[in-house]
This record gives sequence, structure tokens and C-alpha cells, in this order.
Amino acid sequence: MTVVHQSMQIPAAGVVLEADIVVPDSAYGVVLFAHGSGSGRFSERNRYVAGELNSAGLATVLADLLTVEEERVDARTAELRFDISLLTARVVALTDWLVESEATAGLSVGLFGASTGAAAALAAAAARPTSVQAVVSRGGRPDLAGDVLHLVRQPTLLIVGERDPVVIELNRAAMQRLGGETRLEIVPGATHLFSEPGALEQVARLARDWLRQHLNGSAKVT
Repeated sequence: MTVVHQSMQIPAAGVVLEADIVVPDSAYGVVLFAHGSGSGRFSERNRYVAGELNSAGLATVLADLLTVEEERVDARTAELRFDISLLTARVVALTDWLVESEATAGLSVGLFGASTGAAAALAAAAARPTSVQAVVSRGGRPDLAGDVLHLVRQPTLLIVGERDPVVIELNRAAMQRLGGETRLEIVPGATHLFSEPGALEQVARLARDWLRQHLNGSAKVT
């Protein structure tokens, strides 16, 4: 398999964001990762999942949703990671860029959100109902998406660790409000960060199968 790796700076909602893009040959979809809770494109957990998606023929985009200066502020205050409106605006802008970019134009778009990034991913899906085809949430806080949950019509997979009871209940409540096909998968023995042996592998498998099912656009010839 031929794979193209690129590090890019992407204009998004008035700022420039750093991103790492991987596009396998004949990719049939692209997945944008929305990090949360102080994380970014170097998240080992998200990079592992992205690698598994690449092996399954999906392109991936791991982008920092905060600028370097914003990350410095957030490291002190932890405020921006919970600014769902800000994060959503940037996920929407990155989604629009994917639709237009030469490297990814024509590919079906999925969003993969973790923690607070899951709320931004869901809100972005609501804002871009024709651009986004599917959403996956890992240990997510869909409740933080607020009143737009009922506008999310895209198939949505919610993945939560068995030993993360508060987040399980938040996700169960969100399922009642989401407007489209929704599934909750609880990973046995896993905590919020899925650091237990085999837990992240199960996350990657669940995400891969969901996205492969729902990102069924025509393969891009490279």
C-alpha cells in the first residue's frame, strides 16, 4: 500500500492550525480527529487508532484544534478545552477544508472525537449534515454538545470504557437525543483513557468497522 504523509498548516476560522495528514492510495474516506481535554495531534491513543484506520484504507487528519499560544493558555487555565463553540468552529472549518482540498476532495468524511472533542465533532456534524457521513466518539462528552444533538442525523458510534460509569450514563442520555442511527459500545474492563491491555485495540476495531460501513463513497484514485 502506498501512503502519502504530509504535515500542513491549515487556515481555520481565523487561525492557522497544524495538522498531520495520511492518505493511503485508493482511500475511500477520510477521518478528521477532534482531540479534547488538552490533547492534540501527537496523542498516542489517537495516532494508534489513526494508524489502524490507515491500514483499512481510510485517510486520516490529526489536527491541533488550538494554536501554540492557545495551548500555553489552556495549560494554565484548562478553559479552552471546554470551549465547545470554539472547538466546533474549528472542526467545521477543517471539515470544509477537507471537502475542498486536492488530497481529500471526493472522499466521504467521518469525524472521530475524544473526550470534549466528541462534543465538537457532534456539533460540527450537525452544522455540516451533507459533508459529514459518520461520527465516532471515544470516551466522549456528547452532553457538552447541548441543544444540537437532535440535529445530528449521521450514524454515530459511542465507545465508552466499562469502568467509566459517569461517562457511560452521559452517553446513554445523549443516545436519547441524537437524531440518527446510534450505537453504544462498552469496552469491558476499560477506564476513561482505555490504557488497559487490549482496550485501545478494541476501540480501533470498533471505529474501523463503523467507519468502513458508513463511509461508503467511491474510492479516490491516486
